[in-house]
Amino acid sequence: MATVKTFEDLEIWKEGMSLACQIYAIFKQHKDFGFKDQIQRAAVSIPSNIAEGFERNTSKEFVQFLYYAKGSCGELRTLIHLAGSLNYIEKQDGDTLIEATKALSSKIYKLITYRKNLTQKKPLQ
Repeated sequence: MATVKTFEDLEIWKEGMSLACQIYAIFKQHKDFGFKDQIQRAAVSIPSNIAEGFERNTSKEFVQFLYYAKGSCGELRTLIHLAGSLNYIEKQDGDTLIEATKALSSKIYKLITYRKNLTQKKPLQ
């Protein structure tokens, strides 16, 4: 297991950044500026919340910001579904992005569970 010294070392942060970059690329020329802004904000919120929580230096706050990131994943997935329904994106692109958000959400949840278990363990007496 690799040592995590900064939030940039976290795989979930890297995946969040990659997903945000994909969203920016897909919607770069999009003319529905309100929708474009909302989907980009949701995508950027994922790695941003992971980074902010990591930098708080307490496990409790980190977990709280991981929940925010997971929530943003759900918001992004909803917006991707909407983009597909409005024919703003190709079905294949939408399906790929949906799967990416599901996988990332699952990984975030696993880290939440791990961090919560660490803080709940009591030292042996």
